[in-house]
Amino acid sequence: MKILFFGDVVGKIGRRALAESMPKYQRKYKPDLLIANGENLAHGAGVTEETLKEVLATGIDLVTTGNHVFDKKGVEEIFTNFENKIIRPANYPEGLPGRGYATLKVKNKRVCVINLNGRVFARENFEDPFRTFDQIEELLKIAKSDIVVVDFHAEATSEKSAFGWYIDGRASVLLGTHTHVPTSDVKISSKGTAKVSDVGMVGDSDGVIGVQKEGPLNLFLTQVPSRFEYAEEGMAQINAVVVEVDEKSGRAIKIERADMEIKV
Repeated sequence: MKILFFGDVVGKIGRRALAESMPKYQRKYKPDLLIANGENLAHGAGVTEETLKEVLATGIDLVTTGNHVFDKKGVEEIFTNFENKIIRPANYPEGLPGRGYATLKVKNKRVCVINLNGRVFARENFEDPFRTFDQIEELLKIAKSDIVVVDFHAEATSEKSAFGWYIDGRASVLLGTHTHVPTSDVKISSKGTAKVSDVGMVGDSDGVIGVQKEGPLNLFLTQVPSRFEYAEEGMAQINAVVVEVDEKSGRAIKIERADMEIKV
């Protein structure tokens, strides 16, 4: 089974880049499951029904998110209307709308996709992602032959690396997201878990992690809060990884970066 995962899709330029590049990705990799992190879909922060529909129309099967998922109004209805199409970090406090995992049937195989948020440098008080994974594993009665994909949305590379070892052999794939900076540490452990610290982003390649450069530069130079703007067109980087998983054992057998840059 081939799983194609796109890093954080940032704003309109990211959505356009995803749509325009998707035919090429489909032809080259022939993926069985397409996932994208969408916490920055709506002008860089949060998700709206319109932006979610736009991304799903490209062929994405499931959208994961992160700490910005509740930034826009109406997200409660989105979780209700698009159940099993969008998930949010499972280690938010109890009682919030949405789910932190989805179970999908792909090629007659159960695929469990779990979304978690890291705690290092986070402003929010998330529950422990390590033990939250344990709870979901028990709740879903995950077997070794199941395919388990984890989007670990976190700031610190050290936390992502530690988490990868914690779930080593219990998940097929660990995909780090959030920093918008792609890392080159793709690897498969001896226990069959494919890992990468950060997939990267789909967004403006001429900005600062997807934001037009003027705002961040002014902030760093003056320490005065600046309005962040997001491009609608121009050069876009598309950061993604493709993972091949053995359908019988649930173990990863190949992982590689699948990056490109296009003008939209």
